[in-house]
Amino acid sequence: MVVGFSMTRSAALPDDLRDTPVPAHVAIIMDGNGRWARERGLPRVAGHREGAESVRDVVRACRQIGVRALTLFAFSAQNWQRPDDEVQALMELLGRYVIEERGEIMDNGIRLTAIGEVERLPGFVRQPLAMLMDDSAKNSEMALCLALSYGAREDLVRAVRDLAQQVVDGKRAIEQIDEQLISSALWTHELPPLDLLIRTSGELRISNFLLWELAYSELYFTDVSWPDFRRAHLFDALRAYHQRERRFGRTSSQLSDDSSKTDE
Repeated sequence: MVVGFSMTRSAALPDDLRDTPVPAHVAIIMDGNGRWARERGLPRVAGHREGAESVRDVVRACRQIGVRALTLFAFSAQNWQRPDDEVQALMELLGRYVIEERGEIMDNGIRLTAIGEVERLPGFVRQPLAMLMDDSAKNSEMALCLALSYGAREDLVRAVRDLAQQVVDGKRAIEQIDEQLISSALWTHELPPLDLLIRTSGELRISNFLLWELAYSELYFTDVSWPDFRRAHLFDALRAYHQRERRFGRTSSQLSDDSSKTDE
């Protein structure tokens, strides 16, 4: 059953955003589940459950408005250090999400992918995840990337080791290693460049997430905890994004000159 995807891009966006370009790739650090639960006198897992509803709403919104890729920081490499019962609850929620959302993902042309040390996940998560990734591989409307057992430093170390081994094996000259090659060796190599990073719950740090990919991304921080975050808050982030001038190391005058040449 298809739910919540039928409206057009124009209808899905508020009036003030309808004539603005949508970022191609949005990433979200979904923070504040535990704090949200604690403030309500609930167990931490209650925050994670409500956070799953935020995932559903934001995925639907991004698909409707034309975001090409959405990356969600679902479970970090460091999260394995959390209490065993919380890790188990998170894994169960993840496994349930993959199974329950299969219909919407397939029916709406979403390609599911994952980055991180996925092999560390329990079998009841890995198996339905791998099946859905395989079955949705040819979908092209939007990529939904789940960062699972993910760490950016870990990814960079892995990529550098792989490239170094290629040099040792004589398959590549060291002079060939450049930014483009490193990017191609990262887990995110199939995703478009990252335009916008959102972090919820008021924390002002990156937490080992997409460190290489964030080089020229816009950063948006909100005090809203992830369980309360819905599409209206996503639209607030887009408004802030459109107020930024993305210069990529150039000056404003250079951007104006480039724009003038394009118009000619």
